[in-house]
Amino acid sequence: MSSASLPIFQSMLGNLSHFLDKAQAFADSKKCDPAALTQYRLAPDMLPFTRQITIACDAAKFGVARLAGVEAPSFTDNETTLAELKERIAKTIAFLSSVPASSIDGTEDKDITFPVGREAKRTMKGEAYLKHWVLPNFFFHVTMAYAILRHNGVELGKTEYLLGARAAG
Repeated sequence: MSSASLPIFQSMLGNLSHFLDKAQAFADSKKCDPAALTQYRLAPDMLPFTRQITIACDAAKFGVARLAGVEAPSFTDNETTLAELKERIAKTIAFLSSVPASSIDGTEDKDITFPVGREAKRTMKGEAYLKHWVLPNFFFHVTMAYAILRHNGVELGKTEYLLGARAAG
């Protein structure tokens, strides 16, 4: 369970942080307000870029915390700048790094109850929760952040989605 979660979240969050570096470089080179990116959404009923980042971080943070049976850190959810979003990603990675793999391993059959929307709750076994809820939700929001930046002209490719800053090195 730990190998299917911790390194995947840490790696992809690192890639997401790299996307933000590319977004800042884009805004600087085009002399545009980065808020044009952070508040952008692909459809009127879609959450903006900032929420894509916060939800991706929360999916990883809460998913790991619930599996490990530990308290997830509380973040304020008030990030508005690329730098603040990078800090949130860094805090999420730091939390993930603090969770021992041994606290996640063996949780395949553990009952995990979690909120679904504002009112409802759902219970799933740990393995199903990770594979069919947490990971798809996490990747959805990372992908939406990537798509928003690509749509706006930030030069990102599949290699950076998969390798992040390591692709440049």
